[in-house]
Amino acid sequence: MTIQEALQHAMASLPGDSPKLDAEVLLGFVLGQSRTYLYTWPERELSATQQSLLEELVARRASGTPVAYLVGEREFWSLPLQVNEHTLIPRPETELLVEQALARLPRSGRALDLGTGTGAIALALVSERPDAEIWAVDASLEALKVARANVERLGLPVQLVHSDWFAQVSGQRFHLIVSNPPYIAEADPHLGQGDVRFEPLTALASGRDGLTDIRQIVARAPAHLHPGGWLLFEHGYDQGAPVRELLTRAGFSSVETVQDYGGNDRVTLGQWEHHD
Repeated sequence: MTIQEALQHAMASLPGDSPKLDAEVLLGFVLGQSRTYLYTWPERELSATQQSLLEELVARRASGTPVAYLVGEREFWSLPLQVNEHTLIPRPETELLVEQALARLPRSGRALDLGTGTGAIALALVSERPDAEIWAVDASLEALKVARANVERLGLPVQLVHSDWFAQVSGQRFHLIVSNPPYIAEADPHLGQGDVRFEPLTALASGRDGLTDIRQIVARAPAHLHPGGWLLFEHGYDQGAPVRELLTRAGFSSVETVQDYGGNDRVTLGQWEHHD
């Protein structure tokens, strides 16, 4: 089977809205080559081993397994990140959270990423702010293993801490706290659809209204912010108003919600002006 035939065969077998991209990524992974290579050498033959591996991956993708888990990698902020079933798959819309954080993080400031997962947000921040001190926490030891592998592989300095939110960072203060916490309501039907079915539920769902973790973080963040420091969240498309209300009631100022490129409420932030 040639590369061209393998691509066409895989595309015909794949469901979803991106069969061409999925086929390119899976075949590139099997061959250890870039997507460009596939179109430069369409007549190259696959070995029997490569062909059977491709067929196995295509079958698993067809049954719903996310491509990122099949190849063990997803790009975020131009950084190649290891992912596995213990972590959320970094999403392109989360780059908006990184952009908003970078706009508010002093050049040599301190930032804390709560619920870091693969380390995506923390690594994106330190890649742009090499003089900043970036901390990242996660309650999952398995997720932290993935984050540590990414930190070591990319050679970017991030202080990783095993912690349930702020539990293990008492006494530490930051210029910026950023989080992409669980924010889906426990009964939301989306939890049974698409890639989300394969991701860790603890990283997705948060109480009856999806705001349990955000409430906790808002309540405890002021004790960990320097005066003038910022707290930023990613959240669901319909949660901008309740998150703004939580921040305002807790005493944050300059509270606003930023929309993603699809026009959905995606990031809400506020500034902690109070002096102790």
